[in-house]
Amino acid sequence: MKKLLFLFFLVLALVFSCKSYNSDQIIDNSLTANLVENDTINISSDETDYEVIIIEPGFNGWLLGTARPRGFHSQNWLETRNALLVQAWNQRNLQPTVYDPNLYQLRIDYDTRTDYGYEVNYLLYNYFLYFQLKYKQQLTTFIPRI
Repeated sequence: MKKLLFLFFLVLALVFSCKSYNSDQIIDNSLTANLVENDTINISSDETDYEVIIIEPGFNGWLLGTARPRGFHSQNWLETRNALLVQAWNQRNLQPTVYDPNLYQLRIDYDTRTDYGYEVNYLLYNYFLYFQLKYKQQLTTFIPRI
């Protein structure tokens, strides 16, 4: 009798623990389009003919809310850090068996003799900072912090 009572409660618990699915779900594709649009930063300049396109979910919000404001670092400081970070990034890009190829998909073409302007250097540096913090990577000996 005890076994029968236990089996009854077990079946009853299984029935009540099952969740029914809502078949009337509405999928709104406009939200996905907004997400991609809001998480894409495109900086281009007619003066320099250079363009930076950053497509990373969450980067735009992080840039607006967490990153140091424009003007905090000098352009020379940003260029020096970017040169080191790009070099480390490209080395990892060339070693897909050692480093995750999904993280380092594209090589970054950054020439230290070219003046990209403040905005390009600012965005590139902050993307590296965001990338290191989000994916727990350390590209150089400098510890990524805000």
